[in-house]
Amino acid sequence: MTPKKKLIEVALPLVAINSASALEKQPFTRSHPRSIHIWWARRPLAAARAVIFAQMVDDPSAHPDIYKDEKAQEKERQRLFRIIEDLVKWENTTNEAVLERARAEIWQSWRAACAENVDHPQAKELFDRDKLPAFHDPFAGGGALPLEAQRLGLEAYASDLNPVAVLINKAMIEIPPKFAGRPPVTPESRKDKNLIEPEWRGAQGLAEDVRYYGQWMRDQAEKRIGHLYPKVEITVEMVRERPDLKRYVDKKLTVIAWLWARTVKSPNPAFAQVDVPLASTFMLSTKAGKEVYVQPVIEGDGYRFTVRVGKPRDAGAAKRGTKSGSSGSSFLCLISGTPIPFDYIRTEAKQRGLGVRLMAIVAEGERGRVYLSPTPKMEAIALSAQAQDVPETDLPKKALGFRIQEYGMTRWCDLFTPRQLVALTSFSDLVQEARNRVKRDALAAGLPDDDRGLDAGGTGAPAYADAVTVYLAMATSRWSDLSNSLCSWNNTNQNVRALFARQAIPMNWDFVELSPFSRVGSWFSTVVSSVEASVSLCTGPVGYALQADAASQDVSSGKVVSTDPPYYDNIGYADLSDFFYVWLRRSLKPVFPDLFATLSVPKAEELVATPYRHGSKEKAEVFFLDGMTQAIHRLAEQVHPAFPVTIYYAFKQSESDGANGTASTGWETFLDAVIRAGFVLSGTWPMRTERAVRSVSLGSNALASSIILVCRPRAADAPAATRREFVTALKVELPEALKHLQRGNIAPVDLAQAAIGPGMAVYTRYAQVLDASGKPVSVREALALINQTLDEVLAEQEGDFDADSRWAVAWFEQWGFAEGEFGVAETLSKAKNTSVGGMVGAGILASKGGKVRLLKPSELPGDWDPATDLRLTAWEMVHHLIRIQEAGGEPAAAALVAQLGTKAELARELAYRLYTVCERRKRAQEAFSYNALVQSWPEITRLAREPGVAPMRQPQMFDQE
Repeated sequence: MTPKKKLIEVALPLVAINSASALEKQPFTRSHPRSIHIWWARRPLAAARAVIFAQMVDDPSAHPDIYKDEKAQEKERQRLFRIIEDLVKWENTTNEAVLERARAEIWQSWRAACAENVDHPQAKELFDRDKLPAFHDPFAGGGALPLEAQRLGLEAYASDLNPVAVLINKAMIEIPPKFAGRPPVTPESRKDKNLIEPEWRGAQGLAEDVRYYGQWMRDQAEKRIGHLYPKVEITVEMVRERPDLKRYVDKKLTVIAWLWARTVKSPNPAFAQVDVPLASTFMLSTKAGKEVYVQPVIEGDGYRFTVRVGKPRDAGAAKRGTKSGSSGSSFLCLISGTPIPFDYIRTEAKQRGLGVRLMAIVAEGERGRVYLSPTPKMEAIALSAQAQDVPETDLPKKALGFRIQEYGMTRWCDLFTPRQLVALTSFSDLVQEARNRVKRDALAAGLPDDDRGLDAGGTGAPAYADAVTVYLAMATSRWSDLSNSLCSWNNTNQNVRALFARQAIPMNWDFVELSPFSRVGSWFSTVVSSVEASVSLCTGPVGYALQADAASQDVSSGKVVSTDPPYYDNIGYADLSDFFYVWLRRSLKPVFPDLFATLSVPKAEELVATPYRHGSKEKAEVFFLDGMTQAIHRLAEQVHPAFPVTIYYAFKQSESDGANGTASTGWETFLDAVIRAGFVLSGTWPMRTERAVRSVSLGSNALASSIILVCRPRAADAPAATRREFVTALKVELPEALKHLQRGNIAPVDLAQAAIGPGMAVYTRYAQVLDASGKPVSVREALALINQTLDEVLAEQEGDFDADSRWAVAWFEQWGFAEGEFGVAETLSKAKNTSVGGMVGAGILASKGGKVRLLKPSELPGDWDPATDLRLTAWEMVHHLIRIQEAGGEPAAAALVAQLGTKAELARELAYRLYTVCERRKRAQEAFSYNALVQSWPEITRLAREPGVAPMRQPQMFDQE
């Protein structure tokens, strides 16, 4: 069969997808599934939804009988784009009207495929017009892709080798549909008819039970361990020293957090018995007008800490703490000033261990945080805690992103204070007690006792109790990210900074210990956020989450596949997830005995290029390439023949600048694995999750957070080709593909990456590409040839520009907006059939004292009127548009576009060309302006077409006020 070309193989509205993805990533996005549990490098739901939709819907060019020419096809493509633009908005995540429009398009393309394949030998299994094909993600991770496939109406399968990932996917796609539409089982809900009679939609009933039994756990925990978290009483003596505390005198304030500093024996022999603090800062609050800091007070050969309000006298010293300099520097002995090098700290930590000293207490005030000096009593209570049955599992001796082993932390329990261990073990044990209560109440509510738990596929009272237990255990696991001795205090927003703010476990010197019972960062807050996130889950088609090795799985058979595999050496998922696994296993082994059978997460088969695990960097790369090739080959063998496979790759710019330009080992290795696996690439789409393109990053492929590879299985009889044939095919096919990308308004910053798609489509359709000596042309060389051809095509587009603009492009490439020699400029002008004097008159050039330079946008005249410009150039149009957009925004630019009419399109083409020049020349600031203009082009042209938008009229000399 010859499958129909899908939308994702031709065009995507990347600007809309990237914008929605960036917005979704922001911390203020509420009710997001990420609140259920942490996973690293989780894909934005918006991007996942758009990719799967475009992967399943036919491109209009696949139906030439309906859309007979390019104009008709483009019109239909724009209609599909508008569906995607609505689909990716966060507020439409659960908007059934928007989702139904998308599902209808998927069904329409599907039924067309079924009609065309009625004679397929497996038509009954593969092309059932009454049932959409199922979806599978073999590297399911955080579950974004299976969840969005489920939301679009597909039966979703999620598999992963990592038990933590499997559990997250069970919580996201498997459990909610199984118990959808049920009322809560709590005793209160049975007593109150108002809680029984309303329709409980989706997972609302389940969420209410999670909230109720979470509250019960919180209350029980406070009864059992609340004495370890006492309130702090504000005394008259404290007010005498701190008048700002007067309003709280004789009141007991709830403690939010205790702020500690690690300590080490002073290296100065005179103070060798003193445990001196390793404090990275003494600033508790840096908010203007509300500064608070810790003041160390030295008393003989000892010291104490006191908290002061206001600006410190020595702001630099307060900011540095006991560090010898800026961030990353070593420490100084607080008492003697003796340097404390890191080697000394490491040796002491391994031999004697590091101590701790309480620096400050943060309490709940009437209008915010109240910072208090530490007291011996508070410190003694914290250190008196004794936990039982703590996770003794060893840390890996070496791991990606781990730094703590060098400081004496060798077991997972070493990452927590005694009091944190008491709290976490208490909540973990309460999970099973809550499970028993849920089962009892579920039976009383009428659910059957079928003696089948969740792991056995049950749907009665035992399975429902297991389901509620899963979310409660995950809340405890997630709280451990906030309750460990590697969390720090953010003195800007005055809140805790969680351990996994990034994908690593670095060393931390001063740390935060939260109370599980306050209003800020409490254990119950993780339950609440999980309940809030339930509204963004899907309770439509069923979902299945299972543990499977991607290299040997057979789940993908006959399914649509989109996946987000590990990224070479970027993230060590298995090692990191052990942090959560030790707590999840404690709570959930009775629920999922097979999933939590091992003491730690499986690591040997994990597809990550980790030199410490495989002996060397070279061996790690071979392991990754072979394993990833095998895993992707399984997809090529099993995937549904009507659909391309989409694979995410998170581009990490660990490149080297060589003769062929910038290269990335991870990217090339990944591409090589995909090609070896038997896939042809039919598209590469860069997707970014940053809010805006940062000018400092322009010119680097690192801009793309993810690259979506669109793949089809290669034909078994694919021919070989010579290097010359490959280059010839590139020069024939890439220009048309590039025009298509530009018409789709792809941002210049993304153009080079997107052009790899059609370029690699040529390279990968051959079984091999051989050079003159008969050796295979490598992926790196193929990428270099694609980039070279792209530059040639963009240069050829200059033929559409006027002579002045062609001269300006050539001059800009060499000099930018800097000065150059008049003689050189005049010589170049003859080659371009123009003159320096003419261009000065045209208003694009300044010439003085034997020097020539292009005028910057800010230097162009504000009264310029293209209607009266007798020597109108594309160069002027681009830079006046930039000037006007930067000053007046898109509406102002639209007025000029309306005046330029059809000529405006030349400006956009020139902006593409100038961006590529800036990218190659590392001119970030100018590149940013050209990229911004093209990205705004759809909105500018839309505004220009609106009725009532008057063409820009510049003020005339004799206009009267």
